[in-house]
Amino acid sequence: QVQLVESGGGLVQAGGSLRLSCTASGRSFHAYHMGWFRQAPGKEREFVTVISWSAGRTVYADSVKGRFTISRDNAKNTVYLQMNSLKPEDTAVYYCIVDHTIYSSTLHARESDYNYWGQGTQVTVSS
Repeated sequence: QVQLVESGGGLVQAGGSLRLSCTASGRSFHAYHMGWFRQAPGKEREFVTVISWSAGRTVYADSVKGRFTISRDNAKNTVYLQMNSLKPEDTAVYYCIVDHTIYSSTLHARESDYNYWGQGTQVTVSS
């Protein structure tokens, strides 16, 4: 059974940093794009970032560009999200996601393109 388990969330002051991790179990995802979505209270879930299966390409939402960095370690079946210069508006539940297409050539930003989701980890940024 496939599981994605996120960790690293917590409470941080504005301007601070957090590093999220997501480790997959049940199968290898080295051939699939992986990334993160988030959902703030009262808002729809939104795309944050994705990294290609080869780790050679990344895409970021404009709201996090320059502050967040995604990386992956295929040997550990793990994807990371380094979040710097955090703002109160980054407060959300962050979800790890895996693309549904093996060796895909396209980095997607739509929920429908991802068929594995973690349970989410809470990130709270205080002002």
